[in-house]
Amino acid sequence: MTTPPPPQSFPLPPQSFRTLRPEPRAKTSRPWDVVVTIVLLVLLPLLALAASYAGVLLAFASDACGADRCDAALMNTGFWAAVVSPWVVFVLGLIVTIVRLVRHRLAFWVPLLTIVVMAAAWFVSAAIVGAGVAAS
Repeated sequence: MTTPPPPQSFPLPPQSFRTLRPEPRAKTSRPWDVVVTIVLLVLLPLLALAASYAGVLLAFASDACGADRCDAALMNTGFWAAVVSPWVVFVLGLIVTIVRLVRHRLAFWVPLLTIVVMAAAWFVSAAIVGAGVAAS
């Protein structure tokens, strides 16, 4: 008869080899990033309100219209886009910022990008209203 081979000795039990991974680094939050992000998040609703109010003022573009000179549907689309889009952009920016803060990622740039996108959305909406006024 043959004798079975001697049991191998491992420094760790075999089931632990599946869990051996590099030690995860402790994610540290940057205090300056949290402070700047919170200040920008407080300013964002005020900026969304200002952009929405500026969108309401686009209704005065219809003063230049005569009987059938303007495209009312196009102007209405641009008007409502200017009023609503700052709040949609605000909510999306808020969600992304909170997720980044919870995951300890750099987050201050998200509210800044949100401000830029809010302004761009307002200008695109104003251009749509302007196209409706110019329609002949």
